[in-house]
Amino acid sequence: VNLAMALSALGKRTGLLDADVYGPSTPKMLGTEESRPAATERETIVPVEVHGLKTMSIGYLLEEDSPVIWRGPMVTGLLRQFLFQVEWGELDFLILDLPPGTGDAQLTLVQSLALDGGLIVTTPQDVALLDVRRGIQMFQRTSVPILGILENMSGFECSHCGQVTEIFQGQGGEKAAQDYGVPFLGKIPLEPATAASGDSGIPVLVSDPKGSLATVMMSTAHRVMELIATA
Repeated sequence: VNLAMALSALGKRTGLLDADVYGPSTPKMLGTEESRPAATERETIVPVEVHGLKTMSIGYLLEEDSPVIWRGPMVTGLLRQFLFQVEWGELDFLILDLPPGTGDAQLTLVQSLALDGGLIVTTPQDVALLDVRRGIQMFQRTSVPILGILENMSGFECSHCGQVTEIFQGQGGEKAAQDYGVPFLGKIPLEPATAASGDSGIPVLVSDPKGSLATVMMSTAHRVMELIATA
């Protein structure tokens, strides 16, 4: 959400597709839970627009607590519909928010689109990096460039004394980036404002545009644009 917001803040026409069919969180994080996409006479879908973003999620089509109990082919069909039957219009970037792992959503996207690249998000502990390494190898085997690794929840900075405490122990995303020869895009601090922003539905690029998370995300957006332009 905040990467898409950062790209939009840089003047880029940006769409955000929530590809986590089983756990859609984009509507909550954008404050659009009550929104419903419209249909056109051509039987296409009009995305929900908020904060300058065009967005689509299965969360817009479900009641808040309704589970998605689907097998893989149904997930594949929905994602293809969201890709090709949504009125995205002319975009500079379409951000695809993927679930963890290397399952149906990932395979559908790499087989359906010529992706400019994958951005890997991890937390510092080694158990999280196991999934990261699998994700990197999946993208490499399907010829999708890795734009870089971004480390989330990298450390807690005390608001009183300024001391940084490493909550999660492990080698971290920077070591994984070194191991695979991909760019390390930065560290996102663990701070209460980030959680509050997600829960309130007001992204930090709106609620705290000069805060630490917004600063990291703007830097990441610039770096992603540079990496894609030079690919």
